[in-house]
Amino acid sequence: MLKINTEEGFTGLEAAIVLIAFVVVAAVFSYVVLGAGFFTTQKAQQVVYSSVDQASSSVEVLGNVYGIGDDGDSSVNIDQIRFSVGLTAGGSPVDFSQTTIAFSNADNVSKLERQADIVTGDSEPKNVNPGNWSVVLAKNNKSDDLLLENEEHFVIVANPLDNISSNQDFTLDLRPAVGTSYTIARSAPARIQGINTLY
Repeated sequence: MLKINTEEGFTGLEAAIVLIAFVVVAAVFSYVVLGAGFFTTQKAQQVVYSSVDQASSSVEVLGNVYGIGDDGDSSVNIDQIRFSVGLTAGGSPVDFSQTTIAFSNADNVSKLERQADIVTGDSEPKNVNPGNWSVVLAKNNKSDDLLLENEEHFVIVANPLDNISSNQDFTLDLRPAVGTSYTIARSAPARIQGINTLY
């Protein structure tokens, strides 16, 4: 009796099934690997952008920094510091309601509290109490808020508790909620007048 081998067709079919299974597994694995790679790239990009935002300051001083004497023309001390700030080129908006200012000299470091008064337009600035700072004038401020945006600038008056005497060095640190602080380092002149340009 003639014996016929009937398993030859099954061998080819099994090989095809195994090949298809390998192709499907490889496709799923490559999809998972590519998805993980895209996710990692996106997270790395977010980290780079947030690092740039944190490392760069969006604020700069526009023009001069002025020291206002404590008693008109016969002043012996500076009791208020006045300056204008704006955004750097391409800088993101800065919320001055969340910004802190610290004053330091050779003897003391103190945090100044924000006084809530704000004057828009060309009105005369209000007085700032000792130990406080305030946005006293907001130029080109369309929304009447403390968010410094493009093409706007704020005039800030800081009134530290320590009076600044002649030839005394001091610094003001503006610390926004996002980004690095901006330091203003100045020195009082040898002869203090009512209004002094500080260098």
